Amino acid sequence: MSRVTARSRAARPVAMLLALACLGGTAAAQEPAARSAQASPAEQPADPNTLRICAAEQPPLSIKDGSGLENRIAAAVAEAMGRKPVFVWSGKPAIYLVRDGLDKKTCDVVVGLDSDDPRVLTTKPYYRSGYVFLTKADSGLDIKSWSDPRLKDIGHMVVGFGTPGEAMLKDIGRYEEDMAYLYSLVNFRAPRNQYTQIDPARMVSEVAQGKADVGVAFAPDIARYVRDSTVPLRMTPVPDDTKRSDGQPLRQSFDQSMGVRRDDTALRDALDAALAKAKPQIAAILKQDGVPTTPPSN
Repeated sequence: MSRVTARSRAARPVAMLLALACLGGTAAAQEPAARSAQASPAEQPADPNTLRICAAEQPPLSIKDGSGLENRIAAAVAEAMGRKPVFVWSGKPAIYLVRDGLDKKTCDVVVGLDSDDPRVLTTKPYYRSGYVFLTKADSGLDIKSWSDPRLKDIGHMVVGFGTPGEAMLKDIGRYEEDMAYLYSLVNFRAPRNQYTQIDPARMVSEVAQGKADVGVAFAPDIARYVRDSTVPLRMTPVPDDTKRSDGQPLRQSFDQSMGVRRDDTALRDALDAALAKAKPQIAAILKQDGVPTTPPSN
């Protein structure tokens, strides 16, 4: 699971993922995940009867007990292929899965990549989702656009580092006043030279507890926590026609695909067929986690 995230899905766009990689040197639907195996590269050689899935722990997308959103999707696709899902776990952040797993052939597929990721050969997209404004349902802050003037006057906003949310926070001129607050959520680690992201569960908690008035996050990263929150919360899609003040468009939603090595057309084609077969299960998994989706663009 890449989350990009690789994925950190919080670390978009792809250009930032590449830069970080250089610096680092990334209800029935649950049953397949629970039965899926875990293995290290030494324990699990390539086998046509298995699907070796590159994985890194990144809740709620990828969790070692198999309950993560991407774990369950991967398991459903593997079973549609007639293969056993085998998760090859990395101890590094998910943004390094392509470099340290896929490229080194210790695993064969990365789940949850943007469909235009240049590092890999991608499958057809199996869903599309995007960034959302997160607010308390009873707050009256029905924010629908970065042009809403209330964003300049409210209390703290919580956004992920290196995301469109951070870019727009800077663009509307309020990054400086929120910077110390954001850094406090990661114990003041600087994200400039190491992979650093605010835990999605923490982002949701900050809004639920009223410590931040608005959050901006990639919907699949926070949907499960929003669903489970005892404080009613609201997710509102950030419009895809968002532009910075200089007129530069800033994409907010992304087709999601699986990625294989660039020369592995056979596996890509097999995954495409399995994705089509597993489409109802994938839709059920996304709905179960409360992920808002739109039809893929292609």
